[in-house]
Amino acid sequence: MTSSPVSAHPYESLTPDVVLDALATLGLFGDGRLQALSSYENRVYQIHLEDRQIVVAKFYRPGRWSRDQILEEHAFAQELVQAEVPAVAPLELGGATLHAHGGFDFCVSPYRGGRSPELDDFEVLEWIGRFLARIHAVGASKPFAHRPALDLHAFGTSTRDWLLRNDKIPLDVQREWEAACNEALQLIAATALAGDDGKDDASGMRRLRTHGDCHPGNILWTPTDRPGGGPHFVDLDDARTCFAVQDLWMLLSGDRAQRTGQLSGLLDGYEQFREFDRRELALIEPLRTLRLIHYSAWLARRWEDPIFPINFPWFGSSDYWKGQIQMLQDQCEAMAEEPLYA
Repeated sequence: MTSSPVSAHPYESLTPDVVLDALATLGLFGDGRLQALSSYENRVYQIHLEDRQIVVAKFYRPGRWSRDQILEEHAFAQELVQAEVPAVAPLELGGATLHAHGGFDFCVSPYRGGRSPELDDFEVLEWIGRFLARIHAVGASKPFAHRPALDLHAFGTSTRDWLLRNDKIPLDVQREWEAACNEALQLIAATALAGDDGKDDASGMRRLRTHGDCHPGNILWTPTDRPGGGPHFVDLDDARTCFAVQDLWMLLSGDRAQRTGQLSGLLDGYEQFREFDRRELALIEPLRTLRLIHYSAWLARRWEDPIFPINFPWFGSSDYWKGQIQMLQDQCEAMAEEPLYA
């Protein structure tokens, strides 16, 4: 019996020629220098043009977001730029920010260099905190109409159910993982993240449009002795409705004392521009737990993309899932502790 051929992944057709042809449809002509940037969810390229400009082209993963959801990402980025927040928004070319070519939706943005911020520097944290407050001031001005919420259902229960339903967890560890996951989700169910479809919590804690994936790699820091120096926020691809603390907790690392100091720096800057509801600090460990569960499902859902087995060869084994069980158990202990304070 012959096996049926494996269908090619859509990104296998995204060759350098297709990328350059896509830009050429917009009147942007590359000089041949094209560099793939670090991105697993989408495909992102830094491209040198014949007129010596440098642009970044992002080709969206087919089927992940609808065009309306992508356009909301673009509109949010443009609102931030208009509010003088240093975010990188797609260029409007030919009257549009979203384009199509070769079966892909794509956008083009100006190139911004920079490095990861020094998050052990209080002044850097304070500076980032000020801009996060300004992002949230814009985010709170109106809701998303098409983008989903980051909550217990989206990142927790539905993710658990998908992993189990599709047999993504080896049988020898499946029962133990399910038990640890259920314990974690029960703890999260007692928090504001269990709210109804992204609406404000009954206690008055308010959800808003957030960056959604504000880790150090999505903040580009440029020297402050140059015009426009400081942080630049990139990649709003994961923008969702959530609580403001979603854009703070991924900037915290180290032991509890270190995280407390970092949080103090961020909030010192944040509260110069916008009030922060300290009750949201109790959501840091629940949000970390949801990201942990969602990350495993993200890897499993993307496994047919050839770039994933190459870059994540350790994923999917019994040892991997045993590690996840331990991390979920650790997170249950963390969620039972007193929240961070600043």
